[in-house]
Amino acid sequence: MRKDYLRKLKKYLYRNKSSLAVYFVLRGLVLLSLVRAYFREDYQSVFWCVLTLVLLLLPSILSHKLDIHLPSALEVVILLFIFAAEILGELNSFYVRVPNWDTMLHTINGFLCAAVGFALVDLLNRDERFSLQLSPKYLALTAFCFSMTVGVLWEFFEYFADLLLGMDMQKDTVIHAIHTVALDRSLTNTVIHVEDIQDVILVSSDGTQQMLGIGGYLDVGNHDTMKDLLVNLIGAVVFSVIGYIAAAKKGKSRIAVKFIPQVKPSDKQM
Repeated sequence: MRKDYLRKLKKYLYRNKSSLAVYFVLRGLVLLSLVRAYFREDYQSVFWCVLTLVLLLLPSILSHKLDIHLPSALEVVILLFIFAAEILGELNSFYVRVPNWDTMLHTINGFLCAAVGFALVDLLNRDERFSLQLSPKYLALTAFCFSMTVGVLWEFFEYFADLLLGMDMQKDTVIHAIHTVALDRSLTNTVIHVEDIQDVILVSSDGTQQMLGIGGYLDVGNHDTMKDLLVNLIGAVVFSVIGYIAAAKKGKSRIAVKFIPQVKPSDKQM
């Protein structure tokens, strides 16, 4: 039975030639990174490479399990997103070396999560066993809400990873002004405005002082979180519009059909 499953999965993999080519190229690059990390005894990077190899198979596995067909364009975007996030972002430090790398990925994530949300509801919409029948507007709204929910849950994950594990997933932002009631000595809820901040001085428990030389005040995570949610919203809105057009035109939009997962014609043909 397992052999039959692997045979069907392999047959599905070879149906999308363009996404298959991208998959093999990316897998080759990941394997090279894995070998390099192993000989450098960088076992954390080895873990990221193994995780990436598993994630690269997920689109095909989920497509086979859920009996849906992923358009080549959507599958390629998913594969490139996984590679960009794990190999380029984590292993090659693109998150800190390339400006707005994290912002780009969160935008794409909003787009992809909206696609997943749209597909899940659309599948229920077409299934005769369910009485769920949503209009194109509600389909688009559901896709948008699903994407934003995933984005918020991911920010929760980043927050607790930073808080409990001492990581820095919510990247800091250098700002030059703060507005806070925490500095109000009168305790009258008056906002104190501190403008034109040029630097921060760290004072240790023994009285040692160190000037950071960062050119401003270091905001810890708040700006990064809000920026991530805003660009996630942009990605979600873009796909929701595409999904609405596809649903309104009953799948006849040439742009939408490249990104909307479809029900497989017949599972027995696989």
